[in-house]
Amino acid sequence: MSVIKKKIWPEYFDVVACGKKKSELRLNDFEIKENDTLILEEWNPKTESYTGRSMEKKVTHVGKFKIDELFWPEKQIKEKGIQIISLE
Repeated sequence: MSVIKKKIWPEYFDVVACGKKKSELRLNDFEIKENDTLILEEWNPKTESYTGRSMEKKVTHVGKFKIDELFWPEKQIKEKGIQIISLE
């Protein structure tokens, strides 16, 4: 099990902290797997500095996708984008 630290913007920090947001969309530029610990450190992009707030979350599932391996044609993805839907 690994511990990974990542920045998170204030508007996302708050909804993760209160339990409303239970998923993260991230660029696949780091290794992470189930049972790892993700430490989210609040980062203010306006001041380009950390706020001092952080939280620790256990990773329960990781889905990795490449744009050309998804269910939809790449053209549609570029036109419409992709959304992540959190379920409870």
